[in-house]
Amino acid sequence: MKSWARYLLAVAVLVLIGVPWYGSDVLTQFGINALLLAVLAQGWNIIGGYTGYPSFGNSVFYGLGAYGVAIAMVQWHLPFAVGMGFGVLLAVVFAFIVGIPVLRLRGHYFAIATLALAGVMAAIISNVPLAGQNIGLVLPPLNNDALFYELALGLLVVATLSIYWISHSRFGFGLIAIRENEDSAAVLGVNTTLYKVLAFALSGAFSALAGGIQAYFITFLDPGSAFDISLNVKMIIMVVFGGAGTVFGPIVGAISLSAVSEVLSSSITRIAGLFFGIVIVAAVVFMPHGLADLARRIRTLGWRYFSENVRTNRL
Repeated sequence: MKSWARYLLAVAVLVLIGVPWYGSDVLTQFGINALLLAVLAQGWNIIGGYTGYPSFGNSVFYGLGAYGVAIAMVQWHLPFAVGMGFGVLLAVVFAFIVGIPVLRLRGHYFAIATLALAGVMAAIISNVPLAGQNIGLVLPPLNNDALFYELALGLLVVATLSIYWISHSRFGFGLIAIRENEDSAAVLGVNTTLYKVLAFALSGAFSALAGGIQAYFITFLDPGSAFDISLNVKMIIMVVFGGAGTVFGPIVGAISLSAVSEVLSSSITRIAGLFFGIVIVAAVVFMPHGLADLARRIRTLGWRYFSENVRTNRL
């Protein structure tokens, strides 16, 4: 990374850190939700962007992290930090147990298999008394938005640094090789099963941490909201819009789409409901590699960039 880019990034982080002190309560609460969505997008980016496996199971990791915090704090009266650790443990164990068989599938078969995980887990949790069954759990309130904001921002920084490490490490090169051609990667000596499961577990860990912070922030949890498949769809849209397989693309996609969606939902609710669907269609057709690829190639190609993508998609 160039020196000017590092300086600009440091300034951006400092500006974001100060939002709870110079911004309004509404801006801080929006920031919490947007930053947590960015963390979820970064988590999905590991398995979907770098490894090339379109997972619809990350909402399960989010829900397990949320329930880990809720059960620890409500049922066992343990601190929030212990609940976060318990939620991550649940997510990682689930990733290894489910990932080993499911990651043998590819393409749409893998997507369909993971799509069913959220519904199955919601049905299981609905029948577990420790998790409050269908009624859910109410967490003790903590009126400290600044703390939740800084936790979300800190988690996003850690997730982004992890993505940066992945993009420059042997592990990351192995994931990219799997994405491009898994059979060839195996021939070259990449332990594809191990790499895929580790990517799935790391993706799940970040999703679980985001779910734990969100659960404590909203103080209420039930199976329907914890394992909502639409949240996974948002992750995918944000990553695709920003640029899958890039370091900062998912952050740009998450924050920009969250901002536009917030504006639309406060003015025209119906358009807000259709917004994400329209965005994903437009992104796939006009800029299938996201904003990161657009920023890199628009200088040389100009408007031809969009026409080439339209011809590539045979529209």
